[in-house]
Amino acid sequence: MRNLVLSLFRSKIITAIILLVLLLIVGVVGFMLMSGYRWVDALYMTVITVTTVGFGEVRPLDDASKVFTIFLILTSVVIVGYAISVITEYILSKNNFEDLKQKKMQKKIDNLSSHIIICGYGRNGKQAAHKLMTYKKPFVVIERNKDIIEKFQSEMVPFVHGNANEDDILFQAGIDRATTLISALPNDADNLFVVLSARQINKDMTIISRASQETSYNKLKLAGANNVILPDKIGGDHMASLVVVPDLIEFIDNLSIVGKSNINIEEIAVSKFYDTTEIRTIRDLDLRKKTGCNVIGYKDGNGDYIINPEAEQRLMPNSKVIVLGRPEQIMKLNSVYNIT
Repeated sequence: MRNLVLSLFRSKIITAIILLVLLLIVGVVGFMLMSGYRWVDALYMTVITVTTVGFGEVRPLDDASKVFTIFLILTSVVIVGYAISVITEYILSKNNFEDLKQKKMQKKIDNLSSHIIICGYGRNGKQAAHKLMTYKKPFVVIERNKDIIEKFQSEMVPFVHGNANEDDILFQAGIDRATTLISALPNDADNLFVVLSARQINKDMTIISRASQETSYNKLKLAGANNVILPDKIGGDHMASLVVVPDLIEFIDNLSIVGKSNINIEEIAVSKFYDTTEIRTIRDLDLRKKTGCNVIGYKDGNGDYIINPEAEQRLMPNSKVIVLGRPEQIMKLNSVYNIT
C-alpha cells in the first residue's frame, strides 16, 4: 500500500517536472521568435517571468511580446502552483504515511472483539499467527520492533507498535475485548510482566505464555497463565520421539496445518451440532456417515478429556468434541453444520 501511494506521488512529480520543462521551452522559443532575443536572454526573460522575481526586461517589449508574457505569467502561476502543491504533498505524505496507516489499522483493531492478542512476532509469534490465519481467527500482534512491523504488516496481520509490558499498548490491542492472549516474547521476565498485566485487566481471558527456562513455569502459572509452553523442551521431546516412534511422529506431523486447505483436526462445541437442551450421544451425531469425520476426543464442561470416546458417550452442555478427517471431510463438516 505504501509503495503504491508513493509511486502515485512520484508519477505526479514527474508530470509536474515535465510541465515546468515545457513551460521553459515555450518561453525561450517564444521570446526568441517574437522579440528576437538571443537564447540566453530568452532564457533569462522566461525564468524571471515564471518566478516573478521582478527584475527588469532585457529591452522594451512590443505589444505582441507583452501579450505573450502575460500568457506565460498566467500559465506559470498554474503550473508552478501545481508543482509546489505536489512536492509539498509528497513530502508531508512521506513523513506522515506511517501515522495515517497506523490510524487506519487502529480503527480496524477497535472494531475487533473476541479476538486473540499475540505479544511478539518472533519465531513463535509467527507460527501462532500462521495457524490463526489458517483457522480464520481474528488476531492482533503487539511488536516493539518497527522494522519487523514494516516488513510483515498487512491486512491479514494487524500490528500495534509498542511494548506489550505497557497497559496502554495492551488496551490499544483491545485486551478488554479479547478472549485469548499469547505472550511469545523471548525474555521470561517480559512474559511474566505481560501475564500479570493481562490477568489484572481481563480476568476471564485465556493466557498462553512462552517460557525459556523450566524455573519460569511455576512463576508464569502463578501470575495467571492458563498454559505455559516450553519450546525447547517440546523440541527435545519431539526429536527423541523421532527415534523411539518415528512413524507415529511422522503421522502426527502430517496432521499439522500447512496451508488453508490442510486442516485435519477440529475442536467443535457440541452446541454447534444441535440444541443441547436435549442430551444426545456421539452415535446420534453420526458424523462418520454424514461427513466422513471421526470423533477422536471429548472434552466435558470441566475441561476433562476422554480419548477415543465410546459411541454411547453423552454430549453434555458446554462440552466439545475433537474430530479427525481429511481436509475435504473437515470442509464438508464445516459446511453441513455451518461452522465458522
